[in-house]
Amino acid sequence: PSESGFTTDVLALYDWVKARSGNSTVLFWGHSLGTGVATNAARKLQEERGVQVDAVVLESPYTNIREAAANIPITKIYRQFPGFESLILDSMARAGMFFRSDENVKVLGCPLLILHAEDDGVLPPELGRKLYETAHKAYRDKSKVKFITFPEKLGLGHDYISFNPELPALVKDFLNKK
Repeated sequence: PSESGFTTDVLALYDWVKARSGNSTVLFWGHSLGTGVATNAARKLQEERGVQVDAVVLESPYTNIREAAANIPITKIYRQFPGFESLILDSMARAGMFFRSDENVKVLGCPLLILHAEDDGVLPPELGRKLYETAHKAYRDKSKVKFITFPEKLGLGHDYISFNPELPALVKDFLNKK
C-alpha cells in the first residue's frame, strides 16, 4: 500500500459510486489514517478534474502523518532517544508517506466536518483542532467548516464516534447547511 495507491483506489470507488448514485450526495468519510486519504482524494478530484466531492467528514483526524507519528502516545518513550526523527519520521517521508491533510484543506471548497473525541488516546484532539483552525482560516465560506468534539464522559475514544446515537443527526444537520 502507498499513499498514491490509496488515493487512486478512493477515486476509482468514487467514480463507481457516482455512476450509480443518481443525484444522491456522495461524500468522503475518513477515520484516523483514512482522513489523510480522504483529503488527498478530495483535493485530487478538485484540482485534476475540477469536481468537488459533496462533503468531506474527518473522524479522529491529524494534520499530517509526520506530526501524527510524533504525537501518538505509543511513540512517547522513543521520542527521547537520539535518532527518533531520522529513523521513524524521516523514514516515512522517504517512503513517500505524507498524508498532508493540513495542506489539502487549504485548497478544498467542499463542506468539511471534523469530528474528534476529547478522550482519543491514539491521535490527540489537538491535532483535530489544529486541522480545523487551518481549514477555517483558509476557507472563504467559514460556514462550510465545522468542528465537533465529543466529551470525554461519552468514552468514545479513537474508534467509537460512529457509535454515538446523535451522530446521524449531527451529520445531516451539517450537510443541510451546505
